[in-house]
Amino acid sequence: MKHSAEVQESRHDGLKWAVVVTLLVLAVVGNTYFADQALLYRVLGVVVLSVAAALVALTTTKGRDLVELARSAKKEIQRVVWPTRPETVQTTAIVLVAVLVVGLMLWLIDTLLGWAMSGVIG
Repeated sequence: MKHSAEVQESRHDGLKWAVVVTLLVLAVVGNTYFADQALLYRVLGVVVLSVAAALVALTTTKGRDLVELARSAKKEIQRVVWPTRPETVQTTAIVLVAVLVVGLMLWLIDTLLGWAMSGVIG
């Protein structure tokens, strides 16, 4: 039974996406058409039409999937064990020292190759 309801909803998804595209085109065309109006009114119009398009898009199957993905990502972020301040400071120091050592090695190699090339070229 649930499968037929999902199929029925997905049949209307094409129409919903057409409404989304229409609203966005209307926002762009309206912004261009009313170019002589105050910027505030044009921005408000674009924002209102964009929010309406987003709300319609979220009612589609892909929109609901996006909302579910966002919820799952939020739950996953809450499960992450974030490093403590001392761990962060220690890791940052290690990275800075490694970058400094590699930078000095590259500078030394570049200098030696430059001197070698100067000796070869003359």
